[in-house]
Amino acid sequence: MKKKIIALLSAAAMTVALTACGGSGSSDSGSAASAASGEKYLVGICQLVQHDALDAATQGFKDALVEALGDQVEFDEQNASGEAANCSTIINGFLSKDVDLIMANATPALTAAASATSEVPILGTSVTAYSAALDLDDATFNGTVGGNISGTSDLPPLDQQAKMIVDWVPEAKTAGIIYCTAEANSAYQVKVITEELGKLGVQVKEYSFTDSNDIASVTTKAASEVDVIYLPTDNTVASNTEAIANIVIPAKVPVIAGEVGIMKACGIASLSISYYDLGYTTGNMAARILKGEANISEMPIEYTEVTAVYNPDLCDQYGITPLEGYTVAE
Repeated sequence: MKKKIIALLSAAAMTVALTACGGSGSSDSGSAASAASGEKYLVGICQLVQHDALDAATQGFKDALVEALGDQVEFDEQNASGEAANCSTIINGFLSKDVDLIMANATPALTAAASATSEVPILGTSVTAYSAALDLDDATFNGTVGGNISGTSDLPPLDQQAKMIVDWVPEAKTAGIIYCTAEANSAYQVKVITEELGKLGVQVKEYSFTDSNDIASVTTKAASEVDVIYLPTDNTVASNTEAIANIVIPAKVPVIAGEVGIMKACGIASLSISYYDLGYTTGNMAARILKGEANISEMPIEYTEVTAVYNPDLCDQYGITPLEGYTVAE
């Protein structure tokens, strides 16, 4: 956003004063001064698709920023309707409006933003693995992306989720994983879950699809071949839980879900984060950046706690007794 003339004059005066004292101003201190002077910031929000988890993350992000900056912050909120190509169009629109910061909700939004600018601060949220999303070397990635990118991760404890499958469905010999091949984060989760289930003696079968048109047929095949199904934090899956539920519930095939929104629709249990809290954490990061209190290049990816939850209705239908330590999902 173009800075107000009075803010420029104030900044110039500050620079002169600092020079007279033999010091030099920094961009961080200038941003802090601008925030104190009441300057407004324009924040672009690119959300991949509308579903409960991503909606909650966006709301948490906005609430945190408004709490920190009040009416100093304005939002340009756009939804890509599940199309990665739309993310690029949205991000380029943000750049033409000279936004002060971009919040990229879900991996395709993050990759589009990263490809479009190396200058405007970018915060991702609802991104599972930044190394996979940004094609970073896992062996050297230390949790800080650097440059103009940071954010929060919704990566669940995959080893614990693999053990959930054995704990909740101990008779299971085969587990099916349904996911969208267009989502790099889903492929990452499938790899890890497969390895973890192998250690536990469970055979894994992958059932992938390229778009939502294939979900029903893929789910039908999986439900006829495996004892339990695992659904990762996959945005296309999350947007089509009704179609999945219409198949797995009549077939009485239990589902362990990567997040609570998917679980409420078609799963029996999950170790899930709060996406609202995840977005709120991202909003706090944005506030520190805009106020000049933090340098995004030095900000590590942040996480939030998981909660063990279950779906009492489906447990009743399947005749499954909920495990201790799990609470009913709100």
